[in-house]
Amino acid sequence: MPLYEYQCNECGEGFEKVVPFSASNQNQTCPICQSQDTRKKISRFASFGEALGAASLSASSSCGSRGGFS
Repeated sequence: MPLYEYQCNECGEGFEKVVPFSASNQNQTCPICQSQDTRKKISRFASFGEALGAASLSASSSCGSRGGFS
């Protein structure tokens, strides 16, 4: 299961939680104040991963000419 970052709108606490993908957009309970007024944060890692994916895709096309698997 993936690890998601959440922010509590009541106390401002940020927290991480392992949640099934199907429940990732549901409000999670804050571990500090027990409020369910929370929101999922956009992870910097996920944004960075997309940028790397695009760069590695263009780099991998030039590697194919070195005699990789066919």
